[in-house]
Amino acid sequence: MIVDVALRLLYFIFVRLVSWLVLLGRSSAAKDVELLVLRHEVAVLRRGHRPPRLD
Repeated sequence: MIVDVALRLLYFIFVRLVSWLVLLGRSSAAKDVELLVLRHEVAVLRRGHRPPRLD
């Protein structure tokens, strides 16, 4: 049980470190494009979530 929790924690830390290293290696243009895509996704989701009309 303790070993399982420790392995999960180590895996979580490893994944976070690798993701941070990937972010550091990306160019500024790639980060800007990702921000634009995420903003577009949020805008689409906000438009698509309308309460049902009760006619």
